[in-house]
Amino acid sequence: MDVGIRYGNGRYPGLYSCRVLTEDLFPVCSPALLAEADPPLKEPRDLEHVTLLHDDSFGDWRTWLLAAGVENVDPAHGTIYHDSSMLLQAAAAGQGVAVARGVLAADYLAQGRLVKPFALSLPTDYAYYFVCPKDSADDPKVRTFREWLLAEA
Repeated sequence: MDVGIRYGNGRYPGLYSCRVLTEDLFPVCSPALLAEADPPLKEPRDLEHVTLLHDDSFGDWRTWLLAAGVENVDPAHGTIYHDSSMLLQAAAAGQGVAVARGVLAADYLAQGRLVKPFALSLPTDYAYYFVCPKDSADDPKVRTFREWLLAEA
């Protein structure tokens, strides 16, 4: 392997790493769920009336609800999906509200399949990193690819 893309904290022993994309967290739902929610989803505290969708754990919801100052919503309530694409598909199908990662949800948002019911977005501690063995970081083909990737990102 010459290069890779890793999602994490950027500290990889023996590897050169360069941040490619940062990530943020925010709730998303289908436009239909947003339009039909009863009561309406006007404020984050209104999430107590909908199903929360989770990606492997309850941590993202716990973090987002804390930052939003919401105390009446149980962050452990709802359905867990062990695959991020399944989580986004479930949200787009109107099965509930998910906390999405911006990079992964970008196409869904651009296509109008998902919407952000609230403005609050939180930066994560993790990001996407270009990685390669330290001794090949200055190799022309590796450098060319890294520069292209950063320009595209």
